[in-house]
Amino acid sequence: MNTFKIFACLTLLTPCVATAEDWPWFLGPRHDGTSAETLNLTWQEDGPKVVWKQRVGTGYSAPSIIDGQLVIHHRERDLEKITCRRADNGEEVWNHQYPSSYVDRYNYNNGPRCSPILADGRCYTLGAEGSLRCLNLKDGRLLWKRTLQEDFNIPDWFFGMGCSPVLEDGRLFVLVGGQPNAGVVCFDADTGKTLWQSVGRETWNGQTGSTQPKPYEWTGDEMVVSYASPILASFHGRRHLLCLVRQGLVSLDPQTGQKNFHYWFRPKVHESVNAARPLVIDDKIFLSAAYRLGSAMLQVSADGQAVKELWTDARSMLAHWSTPIHVDGFIYGFSGRHRNEGELRCIRVSDGQLIWKESGFSGDLRQFARNRSTGAIVDSETGKEVPPPYFGRGSLIQVGKHFVALGEEGTLAVVKIDSQKYVEERRSGFPEIKYPAWTAPVVSDGKMYLRSEDWLLCLDVSATEPTN
Repeated sequence: MNTFKIFACLTLLTPCVATAEDWPWFLGPRHDGTSAETLNLTWQEDGPKVVWKQRVGTGYSAPSIIDGQLVIHHRERDLEKITCRRADNGEEVWNHQYPSSYVDRYNYNNGPRCSPILADGRCYTLGAEGSLRCLNLKDGRLLWKRTLQEDFNIPDWFFGMGCSPVLEDGRLFVLVGGQPNAGVVCFDADTGKTLWQSVGRETWNGQTGSTQPKPYEWTGDEMVVSYASPILASFHGRRHLLCLVRQGLVSLDPQTGQKNFHYWFRPKVHESVNAARPLVIDDKIFLSAAYRLGSAMLQVSADGQAVKELWTDARSMLAHWSTPIHVDGFIYGFSGRHRNEGELRCIRVSDGQLIWKESGFSGDLRQFARNRSTGAIVDSETGKEVPPPYFGRGSLIQVGKHFVALGEEGTLAVVKIDSQKYVEERRSGFPEIKYPAWTAPVVSDGKMYLRSEDWLLCLDVSATEPTN
């Protein structure tokens, strides 16, 4: 499987420098929102050069890129479309489409939420109403499909299917959310055949936790569907599939589906979801959610069959859907359930203490006005369009010693990684990227891709000289 394109070593005594990387699935090659590329993050006030831009259908899924091919999953009218484009110029290569009747009952858009997986000459996608498909990456030909709502007993959900699957060793892991014990299902990546299913009544019946003091009584009507994508990790030489479902965290043996351990982690609020991916830090697992739940740090036991709660904190970090990033003993991420609560925060790994927080603006709002014709934010004195001052609930990726933050109003900022204070080096915006900009930036081969509800932008961030 081609995950990294080129790693060039200058000499035997110098470190390897990643000159180009693919971004073949959700949150990039390492599943954690980090890029190893050397990029130019010192762009001018008007932002990086736009290489190309195209209108796309609705959805919150990020594009995925491998070997110069970009695939985006989106919705146009009553069709879900899986479209392959050339990453360098946006030219369409192939388009696979099928009907979709999914309607978001909370009036968000009706498009797909899950990012494609590109690997081994194939493209795997999961649609908003549960159409799981495998296509030939070369020409878009359908190889197999599963209709999850027909194949499994899936109770009503909040936002449709919303967590991207993961792939390893010919196995495709999908958080199906089926009853009674099909919360997580493993499919054969070559054929689509079900290999095992796990998580549900056998996991959670009789369990307790900080928000569930009495043993939970399973009814059979529970939502088990998750909005936090699973992740594979190794602890003490053993492989684990970590799944943060509605009730909490479950670790499974990826070969058999056998449970290693579980941990209750669910808000008391009924209309709530776990949507930020678990964050693995050595032998520890960091969990965070909004809806007044907060965060927890767990440590995996030496035998891999249990976790110990190191600390919990209900206030320092409440990640809604954007997965936090760990750097050198500190965790950085967006916190807050609503737009007016959204802040970029830094907390300490050892105890969860909040170190700093930043909304994006702390000055006098009278310096801004709104263009009545376009709705854009402008400088009150000059009339020039400027990026929205506040981040709201943003997304974050790491590039070297910097973060690239995208606020939900469309503000793109370069932030120096600093555990003691917030240091913003520049910001910009683009008229096509506006609320709700809920898809994290994607980086591949010197280009950055931004997605809104109706636009896909390709930006030139290539660097000829190494930058820090």
